[in-house]
Amino acid sequence: MKPTLEHVHELLRRLKKAYPNAHCELDFKTPLELLVATILSAQCTDARVNEVTPALFAKFKTAQAYAKASTAELEKLIHSTGFYKNKARSIQNCCTQLAMEHGGKVPESMEELIKLAGVGRKTANLVRAYAFGKPGIICDTHVLRVSERLGLTKQKDADKVEADLAALLPERDWTAFSTALMTHGRRCCFARKPSCPTCPVRELCPSADMF
Repeated sequence: MKPTLEHVHELLRRLKKAYPNAHCELDFKTPLELLVATILSAQCTDARVNEVTPALFAKFKTAQAYAKASTAELEKLIHSTGFYKNKARSIQNCCTQLAMEHGGKVPESMEELIKLAGVGRKTANLVRAYAFGKPGIICDTHVLRVSERLGLTKQKDADKVEADLAALLPERDWTAFSTALMTHGRRCCFARKPSCPTCPVRELCPSADMF
């Protein structure tokens, strides 16, 4: 049965109360910094990315700088995030596109963002939400896991999960809801063994105490 708007709003209310400071945990000052950090965050913790990016951002301040950078130097700077060769290639290809097609600026539209190398809907929604203040459902691994456990979707594909969650709430709540789900996944609804006894939405969760 499809969750009601009242049910989802109660989930959001309780999660906001439990995590009043929920926010993007990647450190950034500009849309470009957030875009690069998000590419680096694939299969890597935000904490590790935040250890790497200060030196990276100090060295490369524009899309043009990334595009023209020594690939070996870039790989060395991001090595500890894992899959560094693929990530370096994605960053340089993405920034080359930004320099050539957007004057070095990160575009705001979903259509333009997902045309960039290394950028899918999750990354695009994250950049739009946190760098530009646009409504977005950010379907990272935590959101995918938690939304399924909460009975908000039966889908496994991230794009389909995004569509299911977007249909449950007005646009103004999209970013807050996905941020709350993300934070809940990091702090309570863990992948291997969720902490159901301390869960702030336990009474609203069809999967409670099943793990």
